[in-house]
Amino acid sequence: MIKKISMTVLALFLLLPSWSHAGSWTKDPSGVPGQWYVGTTPSSVAPSKQPILFVHGLNSSSNTWWNDNNMYDTAYQNGYETAFIDLYPTRNMWDNGTLLSQKIRDIYNYYGEKVVIVAHSKGGIDVQSALVHYGAYPYVSRVITLSTPHYGSQLADLAYSSWAGWLAGILGSKNEATYSLQTGYMSYFREETDQNANVTKVPFYTFGGTKWGSFGSSLYWGGLYLSGYGSNDGAVTVNSSRLPYATELKVGGWNHYTIKEGSSTFNLFKGYLNETTNNSSGAVTQSASFNNDADSFFRGGGYSGETQEKILVEEGARSVTFDWMSSSPSSRLVLKDPKKNKYSSFDVSKDNSDYFNGAYHHTLTINTPNPGEWTLESASQSTETYLLNVSFDSIMNNAVSMSMEQDQISLKKKDSDVSIQQDMTIEYYKNGKLKESKLKSKNGLLKLPSLGEGVYNVTIDIKGKKGKNAFNRTLIKTIYVDDKGRIFGE
Repeated sequence: MIKKISMTVLALFLLLPSWSHAGSWTKDPSGVPGQWYVGTTPSSVAPSKQPILFVHGLNSSSNTWWNDNNMYDTAYQNGYETAFIDLYPTRNMWDNGTLLSQKIRDIYNYYGEKVVIVAHSKGGIDVQSALVHYGAYPYVSRVITLSTPHYGSQLADLAYSSWAGWLAGILGSKNEATYSLQTGYMSYFREETDQNANVTKVPFYTFGGTKWGSFGSSLYWGGLYLSGYGSNDGAVTVNSSRLPYATELKVGGWNHYTIKEGSSTFNLFKGYLNETTNNSSGAVTQSASFNNDADSFFRGGGYSGETQEKILVEEGARSVTFDWMSSSPSSRLVLKDPKKNKYSSFDVSKDNSDYFNGAYHHTLTINTPNPGEWTLESASQSTETYLLNVSFDSIMNNAVSMSMEQDQISLKKKDSDVSIQQDMTIEYYKNGKLKESKLKSKNGLLKLPSLGEGVYNVTIDIKGKKGKNAFNRTLIKTIYVDDKGRIFGE
């Protein structure tokens, strides 16, 4: 049985009895933001067991905890009272923080005691916003985050880049939530949050995942792209799942979806759900650190009929993965290597991620590829839009690095024998409209123009050479400038 509760309404969903489950109902809750639900009360609840409030993530809803997931049932079988809430699925942490803070207070009053919050993905950011910025901390004893991108997601950066932004827009993936998850903006959120006096009022415990999805899936593709930034679960890096003042309970072999399943993680955080839990446990607190290997090359656009892209593959590359992401599965692809060998056996799957949901991946990995210029040809009977991501496993991934130095982006060569040429594009929104311009660097430094408050996405296309060995890479960086002119970035 589940109870649907709002400010003035209390309704019960029809219960279909089942001895092995906490409860089931003929239809899911409506998903209306702000409505919250109480799960079936176990027959015996120990006084020391605190109620659990489950908070969903981006593009999700409360039913993520019981549809194809045994988290709700696992909590019930272990004797815990439960509550679930629907937030705005595509709004930022400020809107959801405001809404959630009010409802946390209501849930506290309903139970008459503090709750423990378990949050998945962006839900952890919404929770911290509610506690720190909107005063909900007196009603919560502790927070457990499951693969929360506390420092943002490089996949959000990619979605707003010059090569991929149009595809994300066509797919409807651009919204307030994904905009706020760009790493530049999240750097600002971390500054505003981590220096707030309320930040230590409620202890945080974190989990991170290291497993991707099956080959060709959205989590596999996401994991491959994010691997240049460190170990990840296909959507969030382990480093981003950490907070320097939080206790990391475990990093394990979960992907971004399995980490929220009851059979995966409940028993690992069960000891932190009680009133008697010692918040200063012996678990290790981890700091977040970030790297940025140049291991990807991007191209994108629209076409009707036929199109092709040229890709340089350097000598010594151990493998290269071609992922052609399009708005339909109708693309007919042929890959040709420098020796005119042809490849067409692409694995096709539909993307269900937060950033390119609805796109179709056409994926092919070539081991020990022939060096030189490769050509990927596509034909479609209708107008087609696409994003090509080429991921390299190569020693040249470490040839170039990028970093922020005050108001400048620094492009550094890690090998003195490497020469590079770069083409830089900056995109930003002004008066609600997307603006784009080309930028020039001087001595490897790109000085940011004075454009006012906003998130700025810089795409750097690199053509490099070491001796006679040529290579291509794309680097992406987001920066946030606040209303005082302060600049934030990793």
